[in-house]
Amino acid sequence: MSSKRDYYEVLGLPRESSQSEIKKAYRRLAREHHPDVNRHDEQAEERFKELNEAYSILSDPEKRQVYDRYGHEAANGRHADPGFGGFGGFGDIGGFGDIFEAFFGGHARSGRRSMGEDGADLRYDLQITLEEVATGIEKNLRMTRMRPCETCEGSGAREGSSPQECSFCHGAGQVAHRQQSILGTISTVVDCSHCKGRGYIISDPCPDCNGQGRRRVTSEQTVQLPAGVEDGMRVRIRGEGDAGSRGGANGDLYIVVSVKAHKTFKRRGDDIQSEIPINFVQAALGDSITIQGLQEEEELHIPAGTQTGTSFRLRSKGLPNISHGVRGDHEVVVKIHTPTKLSDEQKKLLLELAKSMGLELNHEGSKSFFEKLLGK
Repeated sequence: MSSKRDYYEVLGLPRESSQSEIKKAYRRLAREHHPDVNRHDEQAEERFKELNEAYSILSDPEKRQVYDRYGHEAANGRHADPGFGGFGGFGDIGGFGDIFEAFFGGHARSGRRSMGEDGADLRYDLQITLEEVATGIEKNLRMTRMRPCETCEGSGAREGSSPQECSFCHGAGQVAHRQQSILGTISTVVDCSHCKGRGYIISDPCPDCNGQGRRRVTSEQTVQLPAGVEDGMRVRIRGEGDAGSRGGANGDLYIVVSVKAHKTFKRRGDDIQSEIPINFVQAALGDSITIQGLQEEEELHIPAGTQTGTSFRLRSKGLPNISHGVRGDHEVVVKIHTPTKLSDEQKKLLLELAKSMGLELNHEGSKSFFEKLLGK
């Protein structure tokens, strides 16, 4: 008595099922029970083997007829009709084409694919000024990259000729090499060696691109950088990298931004910072002065008694945020500047100021401490 399950039971079908129903059931179960899909299931390989064995019989009308009459006994060579040859192994599995199609969507001999080769992404390093960060900028970049060949319009063939479908892979660009294993017929899909994976043969190539359909050219590319970009930021421009070949997608262009150091302003996120020198009179008495902002002149009020290092914040006079556009602030740090050259009149006035403040100064041009002590 055979211990094998009924082949119709393996496929989950009644005996009166049509050939199309058998094929449909096999494809569905092959997806479900393939060992590559169930790598952690130790029984998956046995179920898949059983499934292929059942399909190899029921998908063949003659073998199915013998199985319906004699059952599994026919696998042992008993009651087999002439030419049946037995079954149960993997040497004559007829389901490879279906399982290939189930997983790869193609034919057993060659799986069609997209024949195009995507173009490479490109990088362009662009240095801009802080003023350009504040406003945003449009730049014309001169670049060398792969573009579709204008002579052959990307076909790769000389004018008056056209590419021919590869007779070996029938335009698929791939072929399947079969070999036998304990699991049945195994197929490895590789690029067609005759057309090098293209799917077509160019017998008379374009002289300008040598049949590639694209060539390297130098051209200008206009790019717009938004206000508020930061140092090191990458701006992606889709489709402006190298052109794809054979219908493949273009690569992207990445603009990598570097912001040139400014002689006056330092950047702190969306804020900018600058130092402004003032003299001690302005610091003591207070003043309103005009300072240079990033884009225009600004008015700054300095209150009396301001100390060196004091910072003042000019609201919304910094850089725009790249996400929401709200501007940061301009932080102004004052540094009190001491004059190095004074006229006699200025010195006299300062000495009178010092005297009024109760200060005894021992400065250049006045009597020294020892001279005062000796009464000289």
